[in-house]
Amino acid sequence: MNALVQSLAAMSGLRDRDALDAALVRLVIDSSEGAVHSATLVRIVGEGDDRRCLVQARVEAGHTQVSRDLLWIDWTTLPHVSDFPLRQLAVERARAVHSDSAPHAAAMPLLTPQGTWGLLEIDSSQPLPARLLDLVEGILLTYNNLLGLLDYGEKDALTELLNRKTFDGAFFKATAEQHGDELPEGGERRHTHPDAGVWLAVLDIDHFKRVNDTYGHLIGDEVLLLLARLMRSSFRFNDQLYRFGGEEFVVLMRCDSVEHAHAALERLREKVQAYAFPQVGSITVSIGFSVLLPHDTPSGAFGRADKAVYHAKEHGRNQVCSYQALVASGELVDQVAEGMDVDLF
Repeated sequence: MNALVQSLAAMSGLRDRDALDAALVRLVIDSSEGAVHSATLVRIVGEGDDRRCLVQARVEAGHTQVSRDLLWIDWTTLPHVSDFPLRQLAVERARAVHSDSAPHAAAMPLLTPQGTWGLLEIDSSQPLPARLLDLVEGILLTYNNLLGLLDYGEKDALTELLNRKTFDGAFFKATAEQHGDELPEGGERRHTHPDAGVWLAVLDIDHFKRVNDTYGHLIGDEVLLLLARLMRSSFRFNDQLYRFGGEEFVVLMRCDSVEHAHAALERLREKVQAYAFPQVGSITVSIGFSVLLPHDTPSGAFGRADKAVYHAKEHGRNQVCSYQALVASGELVDQVAEGMDVDLF
């Protein structure tokens, strides 16, 4: 019991989600006294009949290395929840379920007020005793509470998008996986397109000060909140969406080509322009984006995208501009050539 308490205390001090996921599956294995052969933490992505399983952490008894799916995995390659009857049942019933025959397994859902976001699956050769299942459910409850505390510190209070202070860590993880520096054991590089990469986009609301001055800050906040919802509905589950402050937003996304990146941002621009914001009516956004380069820095990538945003605003607003395309056409001078860097604070 002392070891369990110490492990839970150590988990409570973790601030990295990958590390917290790994600590969870290891603790489940260690607390089972040899009864559990493997523990898998699964995130449920997608909706309805197209819900799929993303492995966030998996470990087998006797091994210390934790495997997981890559951050930028093509989600259409993920297996459906319906491919796993036990997982499907746990999601539908929103409670723990277990198999009655070999191979023995149990699936325990992770719940929020909005529904089931994930589950823990544990496998064993023998039926798991009720005492152990109760213990694992207690560990899961602690883990879910810790995630809630992380969300509180990492998300913007108004929009519930990620906040500025989480950006640097996510940026370096994205660049590491993009260039092969951080390929988890069991991870598979599924993007084989030669032009595949990670793009950073900066989005700025056009004439937002006019909205605040005309309608007040309460309406201005509502515009920000609704824009965040449009962003969430426009991008994939593994695209990372940030509010940097004021009317400035940032997107980190992986695409197969610059054309795909431009098309995704253009869809958002069109969706925002077509949306009828209460009292305000129509608003527009200017977007600049840049591909992440080898050995890139957050300030360097942000600076390139920000220059593209500034160009968009200086040339009519309500458009999407690629930094690399502007440099290639001679409309911008390459930031590296200028020796320019941008302070994000």
